[in-house]
Amino acid sequence: MSDTLQRFVFEHAAVRGEIVQLEASWHAILERHEYPAPVRELLGQLMAAAALLSATLKYDGILTMQVQGGGPVTLMVVECSSERTLRGLAHWRGAVDAGLLPDLVGDGKLIITLDPGNDRERYQGIVTLQGDCLAAALDAYLAQSEQLATRLWLAADSDRAAGLLVQRLPGHESDEDADTWNRVTHLSATVEPQELLYLRGEELLRRLYYEEDVRVFESEPIAFRCKCSRERVANMLRSLGEDEVLDILRTEGGVHVKCEFCNQGYEFDEVDVAQLFLPDTSPEAPPTLH
Repeated sequence: MSDTLQRFVFEHAAVRGEIVQLEASWHAILERHEYPAPVRELLGQLMAAAALLSATLKYDGILTMQVQGGGPVTLMVVECSSERTLRGLAHWRGAVDAGLLPDLVGDGKLIITLDPGNDRERYQGIVTLQGDCLAAALDAYLAQSEQLATRLWLAADSDRAAGLLVQRLPGHESDEDADTWNRVTHLSATVEPQELLYLRGEELLRRLYYEEDVRVFESEPIAFRCKCSRERVANMLRSLGEDEVLDILRTEGGVHVKCEFCNQGYEFDEVDVAQLFLPDTSPEAPPTLH
């Protein structure tokens, strides 16, 4: 199995691109959740999109992409770290039939959050979903947010998720550069979902841009990884307060927490809960003499 992000540039042109192909990380998510086929396809596309967009940014932290809607698919969340690790989940209700993005999500919103961590300020953009597919919605979002001219193509099935991104570089506005950008987007739009999913990156580039001078960089690995831990769950319980956690303990006979991303369960009994709320008895450091 191979999970890679492949960057490329068009020589003597102000255009760059990326291909992402997910297999093992996609399987890791599907092994933990049984999604209806339309939900699975949409979530796979969002995972590929998150990996592509995160690679266009210079940041340390977490890029989170959310789709919220009033249709059969009510929520999708994908997180991609600057270390190229992914996790994701989806919520739905009732039977989910195949359809276009508005059929699945209804009147939905796209929320993209960049969290650099270390208590630094987060950036968040929220737009109404536009277009018949997720790639079109992301194209519209990027156009509204005044980012660099960017186009995406996304695909997913029960085995793989993949995406292609092309982006016009800043500071190049000549007629020649405009012609190159138009030609590259036209060629990129000919990609078929099966090609995107199952052709190796370099073979796909040769097929799409066989008359172009393309330089391909070494691929980067991508992996599934969940951030949940017993310590994180303990901190969450502390934030609820002792009274509420004790009430859960009495009602449920224990505190049971399951991570929605990876389905890992965490159990806290009476002793565990008591330890959560022990007063901090660590001795104060003695004053320093100068």
